Amino acid sequence: MSELRDKLILVVDDEPRIVTFIRMNLELEGSRVISASNGREALERAREDMPDAMLLDIMMPQMDGFETLKHLREFSQIPVLILTAKDDEDDRIRGLELGADDYIGKPFSHRELVSRLRAVLRRHYMAPPLAQNTVQVDDRLQIDFARREVLVAGERVHLRPTEYRLLYHLVQNAGYVQTHQMLLTKVWGPEYRDESHYLRLYITYLRQKLEEDPATPKYILTERGVGYRFVDFQQQNGAEERG
Repeated sequence: MSELRDKLILVVDDEPRIVTFIRMNLELEGSRVISASNGREALERAREDMPDAMLLDIMMPQMDGFETLKHLREFSQIPVLILTAKDDEDDRIRGLELGADDYIGKPFSHRELVSRLRAVLRRHYMAPPLAQNTVQVDDRLQIDFARREVLVAGERVHLRPTEYRLLYHLVQNAGYVQTHQMLLTKVWGPEYRDESHYLRLYITYLRQKLEEDPATPKYILTERGVGYRFVDFQQQNGAEERG
């Protein structure tokens, strides 16, 4: 069954032809589509209609997509796919840093639109990985997978769903290198296996939240040209106990 069937999608764009194109293609997939032509209207519709996902254009008058996204994240965690210029990397990175789940560059095809939106919905609404154990990495970092709770120096740290899934796969394979393609496939889906910029960005997010010094990480280690490895804390803790 399509991830898009019966989903309510809010399209935010001030260009009527773009809205019409998206509406036609998503309705073919069984989605229900509502729209807004500016940021303020988008925030009102998000509060009132509670859509399953939002497609958000960056370049809009009055309140641009970045400001709209910032205000949206104050009250909603619905998945957001931002619409950007095809070659504007700065816009894509800024959108992801503000809490967007993915982006799509204009102009885009029906196939790319549907594929990206399906993947965003699948990641957001899928059940998170479950593990019943609490992981005590060291005196500073503790991860309770059953509660989806991360404590750093005794303080709870909020992780977004994608950050949590990435951390889960790293920790569950602690001591072993996970290639870029392996992590992208596990966390984002097989259609993202070559998009390593997503992985680099979210590794940076995790290091900023977990590491004492993100510039010299001791938990999430880089294996250059290959992938990433979470420190083998079980072997490390065992050696300390024997010492």
